[in-house]
Amino acid sequence: MTIDITRRTFLGASVAAAALPWPAFAQEKTVLKFSAVFSEQDIRAQMTKMLAEEIKGDFTLTPFYGGTLFKQGTELVALQRGNLQMGNIAPQDISNQIPEWSVLTSAYLFRDAKHLRDFFNSEVGAEFKAMATEKLGIHILGPTYFGARQVGLKTDKKISTPADMSGIKLRMPGGDAWQFLGSALGANPTPMAYAEVYTGLQTGAIDGQDNPLPNVKNMKFYEVMSQIVLTSHLIGYDLLTISSETWKAMTPEQQTAFQAAADKVIDWSQEQHLAQEGKLVEEFKAGGLQIYDPDVAAFRKFAQEKYLASDLAKSWPAGVLEKVAAL
Repeated sequence: MTIDITRRTFLGASVAAAALPWPAFAQEKTVLKFSAVFSEQDIRAQMTKMLAEEIKGDFTLTPFYGGTLFKQGTELVALQRGNLQMGNIAPQDISNQIPEWSVLTSAYLFRDAKHLRDFFNSEVGAEFKAMATEKLGIHILGPTYFGARQVGLKTDKKISTPADMSGIKLRMPGGDAWQFLGSALGANPTPMAYAEVYTGLQTGAIDGQDNPLPNVKNMKFYEVMSQIVLTSHLIGYDLLTISSETWKAMTPEQQTAFQAAADKVIDWSQEQHLAQEGKLVEEFKAGGLQIYDPDVAAFRKFAQEKYLASDLAKSWPAGVLEKVAAL
């Protein structure tokens, strides 16, 4: 009798539990670990927090900033190995595995933020994104613009043309694409981790760095520089990326909502960066930095000739430069 009552009690409790509202037995939300090299003070960190809020119904986004989870340049491999679900990935890191992508890292390719977005929304942009999915197992949600890259120097030497950059130890991230970019400016590219740049400038281990103005502000590089040369040699962007495995595990409805959320926060981040760029020139000038325009045409000509004569250009898809320029 005792056993029978216990069984009936258990079955009754199970039926009652099944009748409870859905949230009481909802599955745990999927956790998405996100890694980026930028600091928590960066506009893109706020973008990430906004994304977390937008997708919180289905996902828990856990961000790691400042390269604390994975160092700069290793995030892509972490995505591929399943150790990471999302990242803000540099196109230079993709080009290390897909040589065709090196064209998207070349100097003076994109004119501005709009041109960049137009490219990734175009047919040719879709081809490059599909290439990344097929060969690397990642899904690109969109480019995260963070400003035109400018040359910032500790030295007082005025720079007008690439010839003036000769002998300048210019910090560039590690990797062939980044190092080639430094040489395409006429400098002596020097690999150094992003977190070490401030100390490198302070001690003289490097003569300069290249970053968009918002990054110079966030990382306080302006404290250890004397001048900024407005070369605008590269439209700075990374790629908001999610692993294909994570993406494919979503329902079509979830994918649509996730992409819409990503587009929304990317738009916001771009607007904020453009607004900040406009203000920072005057702010840095007021702080004592020399800021001036070099012969940009000379820099563009030097860089483009160097790229076209390089082994990098041999892998570029036929006609891609013309297609990008025509957008």
